[in-house]
Amino acid sequence: MLRKYSITALVAGSMTLAIQTAYAQPPAQPMKVFASSADVTALAAQAKSERKENQAIVTKPILRLAPYNASLEYRASVGPAAIHEKEAEFFYVIDGSATMVTGGKLVGESRTNAENLTGSAIEGGNTRSVAKGDFIVVPENTAHWFSAINGSITLMSLHVPRTAGN
Repeated sequence: MLRKYSITALVAGSMTLAIQTAYAQPPAQPMKVFASSADVTALAAQAKSERKENQAIVTKPILRLAPYNASLEYRASVGPAAIHEKEAEFFYVIDGSATMVTGGKLVGESRTNAENLTGSAIEGGNTRSVAKGDFIVVPENTAHWFSAINGSITLMSLHVPRTAGN
């Protein structure tokens, strides 16, 4: 009798482990807290070479320290407008220039996931030219869009989630 229960427990334990493994979250990305200018230049070249025709954005990770990720964004054509409902987004223009619209209302708004909205454009809002060396912060719940790209633009973007107290 003991042997029967031991085998049943072993099978049940193995099945539980198999199910947990199948549904386990992917491992957290390793921390990366430094990237040299040569690293960023190489990422930009890689993003540019990987871009497919009419692909609005190619993103490459620069730095990671959970819950923060600094990413390189290479843009050579206009993409959708967005709203991040639970995080601000900081941009630094590494190279190139574009026209950016912030504020206003998304055109053709749709939900991409639980925390983000997208649209084909923005009605209203503030339009400004951005170029190499510029910094931009887009508060949470604010529509933003690169409405025109002058050749290409390479950005560093940092999504900053809100903490419970803010």
